[in-house]
Amino acid sequence: MAIKDGLLAEFDHETATTRKMLARVPDAQLAWKPHDKSRTFADLATHISHLPQWADAILNRTHYDLASAPATDGAAGSCAEVLSGFDANVAAARTLLDRTDAELSAYWSLRRGDQEIFTMPRVSAFRTFVLYHLVHHRGQLSVYLRLNDIAVPALYGPSADEG
Repeated sequence: MAIKDGLLAEFDHETATTRKMLARVPDAQLAWKPHDKSRTFADLATHISHLPQWADAILNRTHYDLASAPATDGAAGSCAEVLSGFDANVAAARTLLDRTDAELSAYWSLRRGDQEIFTMPRVSAFRTFVLYHLVHHRGQLSVYLRLNDIAVPALYGPSADEG
């Protein structure tokens, strides 16, 4: 099996379950946040919807320099906007995964100016910056939903709300 086959299976599973979670974000509570240091519902959901964009930097470049990163966009104004952006970003990222094993095994670096933060194979960088990052913030989003008495969807098995 080619590396991309396993990566696509993981990507499809994680993005589908993430979409189920994002679809629960309540328009009426977009400004809500659990703590002063936390993101709002809108900020967190928007950030999650943008994570698949890392595919371009990882799969089409040899490195990414955080020092030259553009400012982030503002938060989405509705759940529909979050889902639309997420769907477009997922589709674009999925297309970029059509790579050979050699391309996915090539090294990629994250830098901040002259400082190299790390270097790892693209497949590992993709898993870290897209998949694991997505799962991490999806977990945060599940807590936001729970704290607002919004049903948490089943992801890897039944949730307390769905069998």
